Order: sequence, then C-alpha cells, then structure tokens
Amino acid sequence: MRILYFDCFNGASGDMILGALLDAGVPLDGLRTALGSLAIDGYDIAADRVLRAGVSATKFRVTEDETTKAAHTHHHSHRSLPEIYRLIDRSALAPAGKDRAKALFERLAVAEAAIHQMPVEKVHLHEVGALDSIIDIVGAVYALDSLGVDRVIVSPINVGRGMVHSAHGVFPVPAPATVRLLADAPVFSRGPEAELLTPTGALVLTGYAQAFGPMPAMRVAATGYGAGDHEFADTPNVLRVLVGESGDGHADGDRVLVVESEIDDMNPQLFGSVMDQLYAAGALEVFFVSVQMKKSRPGTLVSVLVAPSKKDDIVDVLFRETTTIGVRFAEWQRECLAREILSVATPYGDVRIKVARRNGVVMNGQPEFDDCAARANEHGVATKDVHASAVKAWLEHRP
Repeated sequence: MRILYFDCFNGASGDMILGALLDAGVPLDGLRTALGSLAIDGYDIAADRVLRAGVSATKFRVTEDETTKAAHTHHHSHRSLPEIYRLIDRSALAPAGKDRAKALFERLAVAEAAIHQMPVEKVHLHEVGALDSIIDIVGAVYALDSLGVDRVIVSPINVGRGMVHSAHGVFPVPAPATVRLLADAPVFSRGPEAELLTPTGALVLTGYAQAFGPMPAMRVAATGYGAGDHEFADTPNVLRVLVGESGDGHADGDRVLVVESEIDDMNPQLFGSVMDQLYAAGALEVFFVSVQMKKSRPGTLVSVLVAPSKKDDIVDVLFRETTTIGVRFAEWQRECLAREILSVATPYGDVRIKVARRNGVVMNGQPEFDDCAARANEHGVATKDVHASAVKAWLEHRP
C-alpha cells in the first residue's frame, strides 16, 4: 500500500503543500497543464529552490501580471461558490478530482457560513477565494492524484501562535475559519508568534487525511519539503511529506490496529455472523471474551486485529451488525515470523506443514489441521493419529 505522510511540525499552507508535493516528484509541467485549463488569464506558476533555516525546500509561487492584479484588487478579491465551481469545471482534473475539489470548497463555504451566520449560497470566500488559493487547492488535488497514493496520514499540526489579520479583522491564531476546518485533527502551538496553519492548509489536510498520528511504518521512496513565507532563525518554516510503501499486514515489524467494543444487549446467536462479517471485511484475528459489565451484566468483549488501512471497514461492520454504540482502537507494533508451507509424506498421504523462521532459523513447524482431518477421513482413522504421524515426519526431515 502506498502511503503519503504529512509531517506538519511547522504548520502548513496551500503553497507549502504544493511545494512539498512538487519536491516529492510531482512534475511542474503536468501541474501547469492541469491549472492552465482553469481558463484564467494573466498568471503564471513557478517552483524555486530556497533555504529555510538551512533546509533546502521548494517554494511554490503564483504570480499575476499587473493588469490582472489590479482587476482582482478592484473587482474580484473574493468569489462565490458557484463561480469557483465553474473554474473547477474548466480544469483538466479527472471527474473524481473535480468532485473532490468542489467538496473541499463546499466545506470551506459551510465553515464560513457558520462563522458569519449566513446561508451558504450567500457566502463569498475571501482569502481562500483568491486566485492563488484556488490554484493551491486545485493544484493539490491534481498533485495528490498524480502520486497515486492509497492512504494519507497527517501528523499533529503546529498552528502557530499570536494574532492574524484577515478580511474580517484581527483574530487569535488559529483563525476562526481554520479552527472550524480542523474538526477533530490533533493540533499544538509552538515556536515564534506567527500563523503557521492557514485555512487553505487546514482545508486540504483535513480533506485528505484518513488518519492522524505518528509516522507509520513504511519504506520511504520519496521525501519533499515545501517552503513557507516565514524566515525563522532556529526552525525551518517548511512542510515535509514522505511517500512510501507499507507492509501487507503480515510483514515483520508491522503495525496493527486493535478495535474493541463490549456488548451486553445483543442476542448471542448473532456473534457467529458478526465474526464471519469481520473476517470478510479484512480482519486478521477476531476473538470474543466473556466480561462482567456495569450493573453486574454479563457481556462480550469483541476484539479485532486489523491492518490500519482496513479500520473503517471493520468499524462499519461493528456498527452495522452489532448493537454497540461505540468502539475504541489503538495501534500496536507486532513482530511476525516469516512463514512458508512445506509438505511431508505420511502413511496416510501428504500433509502440509507451516514452517516459521526468525532470522533464517526455524522456530516452529505445525501440520495444517485441515489436511490432517481430510487424510483421517479418507483412511477412517483418528485425526490425532494423522497429526502425530505428520509431526514425526516433519521432525525426521526438518531442514
């Protein structure tokens, strides 16, 4: 599975996101082609190498000619949602990308409407409705699609501190629209007084994040640094992205999620079906434990081990197939032995042996129970006798 991780240790903005994605391998010419189809005249884009506190990063820039800049200053400093939709429809994004970009701007309009207590259709987007922000958001959709990632994970986000000037006045960092867009994203405040997370940055990060947390286990294939506008002496104003491949859920040293819920009000006959549904949804292990719950009620603890990418599927099954109204989950590190299947000959026929190794050394070998049962049925003998015969054959011929 291909993962993209946003490391927001010093905030994020639209241009920082695009700079980091370009630095990670998105071609500038492809981005320019996609954006050129917005049919907006009088602007150009560029990507320059800059230093931020000694770190080399890509600075993404949108430049307007003087005529266009004057026109925007006097007539188009902000746009309505339908106007932005029309621009997106002109872009070269794939249909799914256009839908994603529109959904992002709709989230922004809903946030602005809630803050200013007005209908969504009457909202005019100010800073994020400006040309450079439209380019940042549409460009980010194109760039993320072009990288072909399966999962986006975002770190806790440094929002900065102090006060910020906006079209509506002076507000504490993070600005009201940014706070509204953050939803449940984990944030913190550290460093010099500055706005480190902009509404555009919050919009893109939360719009794409499938999980928030520490860097996942993965093999890093590409890294990118996107530069912000601030020049801090002791910390780089950059956003880092890492792109890589994760394990398949059975690799040594991988991570799994433990999803759990206690249930005390469900017909016990349903638990068998629940287990089947959980395995069908991608569970690695499912087990039920009897527990004593509040008011001395007997209950069942449902525990599911699953690859992080399958969390939503498992949670959907638990809410759909059981009576639970809440689940909890935690990420665990695990180590699995390398496994292979060998075959041994017994008086009852061939039986497969699952062999487990650690650092090349055989740790264990166990007959496959289904093979033992099938050979026992064929010869009219006890399954335990076939099992013992397979173990004997394995021990005599183990590598």
